[in-house]
Amino acid sequence: MNDVAELPQGEQPAIHASARRGDALRHRAVALLFGRLFSAVGRQLCEPGKLPTRGIHRVLICRPNHRLGNAVLISPLLAEVEALYPGAEIDLVGGGEAARMLFTNRFQVRRVFCLPRKIARHVWQTIALLQQVRHNSYDLAIDAGNGSQSGRLLLGIVKARFKLGFPDAQANADSLWHSLSWPDHLARRSVFLLRTAYAGKMDRPYEMLNLRLSEDERQQAGKALAAVLAGTQQAVAGRPVVGIFANATGAKRYGEAWWKEFIDALLAAQPNVLIVDVVAEHGQAQLGGDFASYYTRDLRRLASMIANMDGFISADCGVMHLAVASGTPTVGLFSVTSSSKYRPYGCSNTAIDTGGLSATEVGGMVAAWVKQALPAGRQASLLLAPRP
Repeated sequence: MNDVAELPQGEQPAIHASARRGDALRHRAVALLFGRLFSAVGRQLCEPGKLPTRGIHRVLICRPNHRLGNAVLISPLLAEVEALYPGAEIDLVGGGEAARMLFTNRFQVRRVFCLPRKIARHVWQTIALLQQVRHNSYDLAIDAGNGSQSGRLLLGIVKARFKLGFPDAQANADSLWHSLSWPDHLARRSVFLLRTAYAGKMDRPYEMLNLRLSEDERQQAGKALAAVLAGTQQAVAGRPVVGIFANATGAKRYGEAWWKEFIDALLAAQPNVLIVDVVAEHGQAQLGGDFASYYTRDLRRLASMIANMDGFISADCGVMHLAVASGTPTVGLFSVTSSSKYRPYGCSNTAIDTGGLSATEVGGMVAAWVKQALPAGRQASLLLAPRP
């Protein structure tokens, strides 16, 4: 986990301001160094309606970001490529191991290239990996990150007949892309990009976040969840099981005192709820140790466990998106970032902007959501029946 998240709340703003300044300096340096390449790539981008409906067999998706949420958010784009070009083979370039854990199992995915999280410390490894990508030839390469310099750099070095990416106003000011109205949510933007470039008709609804968990993954996690809750010595049949992930990065993180007040309000209004503390990567329970807990660093295992719960509550972070992709109704709590861009959209999912609200007020709002969206412990009644 990010070390900043473990600092006292008062020390976090200065740390993040310093980090933002460092990021801005790096961004400007990269722009100066590769400005001509970025401009050239911008002029090569496929225009709306120019991507052929046939002949696309080798596809590369570039999302070289190590954050879990950004990896999960490309799952609708993967599904869109699979739907438009069912005979194609897909390669991915991600940052860290998240994309490999999440998507290697998909039938059309051939290979996931994983860039190191700290490229400056692994220069030769990075160069070797980029050479591997460069040695492949693709029919279509997609830069799935809006404003990502690393994604645009990858798009510049790969060999592809068609290149697709978010338009740069300076590189191609006359492009038809600039006259379009883009979706707010980031998971839909890359799908909109592909659909608009596609020359054929498209009338399907947008895909939701989806990891395509197997039945075996779900069943094994269901047994694990039953064992976790059996240790609480509480009656569980018919009670809704709700997971809570209490960690997040920096200013998005709520403190332990906030979570205690929130849970007190939630249980006062919905005493039937069974809470599972989903423990963050650092391995420390953050809900006071009063609830059943579950820990794993395997992302698909975690998603499978959440898929067996009735509901999930999380601050805005990668695990929130993972919960949405598992298919479990999810509440996302937003304190600093835009809920319109990152909210857990679809079905019974919802977002709450907590600015100006007390933890007690937020707990009451989530209790109302539990009453409406989770009227009975559907998963719990199925999975937590008495065992022989």
